[in-house]
Amino acid sequence: MPSSVIAVPASREPHHATPPELPGFSHLYSGKVRDLYSVDAAADVVLVVASDRISAYDHVLPTPIPDKGVVLTQLSVWWFEQLADLVDNHVVSIQDVPDQVAGRAMLCRRLDMAPVECVARGYLAGSGWADYRESGAVCGIDLPPGLHNGSRLPEPIFTPATKAEMGEHDENITIEDVATLVGPERAMELRELTLAVYARAEEIARERGVILADTKLEFGLSPGGMDRGYVLADEVLTPDSSRFWPAEQWQPGESQPSFDKQFVRDWLTSPASGWDKDSGHPPPELPPDVVERTRQRYLEAYRRLTGCDLPAP
Repeated sequence: MPSSVIAVPASREPHHATPPELPGFSHLYSGKVRDLYSVDAAADVVLVVASDRISAYDHVLPTPIPDKGVVLTQLSVWWFEQLADLVDNHVVSIQDVPDQVAGRAMLCRRLDMAPVECVARGYLAGSGWADYRESGAVCGIDLPPGLHNGSRLPEPIFTPATKAEMGEHDENITIEDVATLVGPERAMELRELTLAVYARAEEIARERGVILADTKLEFGLSPGGMDRGYVLADEVLTPDSSRFWPAEQWQPGESQPSFDKQFVRDWLTSPASGWDKDSGHPPPELPPDVVERTRQRYLEAYRRLTGCDLPAP
């Protein structure tokens, strides 16, 4: 989302090729998943709407995943509540939103966003595993030898990344790089907040039989409030921003099953899709079984973490 930022399933919300027009709101920006609107009557508030769009391999796919947007919003709201005593968040209201996006939208404070993705890792996976295999370190942090893909780290680490434009990859950076961007004190504040949020969320998830392997957080400062601390923003601890693994199936050294869009990635790279992710061509429509299996993973993540079924609109 731009620096000035900061749920209803398909059966309840038509999918839009373009963001829906919302009376009283002006569309500002669309990312891979979210649409951002200004509120005409309040310049310090924005409307953040989570769609059912899904992305993979730096493409937004042509096929939406029913229920995905509402899971992202409702799960984020649930986590904001669990973390309220650790860090302030940008949510103003989830009630005073247009009916057509009810359940998948939040009114949020407008923030000046930190120019980095704040990543906490408790386990080796993804780009962290790739960096470790190459150098024995992640974001300049040396790790013990002999770790495997999926290994639990001796302690969680802060591994920030750049914010890439759509179609480009985030790149891991060091805490020194963050200090260059925001100053040493702000860099340490981001590190401490990120690790505190991860520690709380990892404990909560583990109690529910879910491993939080890593997560990506975003923070911002209130305009004119630079003397105050960072505010937690955007989505938080969802299957789109985090790696959640079922604890009972965790097996270091192997590919871990996860509560996310892995079914989509696997199908896109299989012969069944007929698509080459390096071809430069857009990906094809997803088949119904892949859509439904992916939908069920998002719903299961919500149920296991919150202990509740997804609320009706």
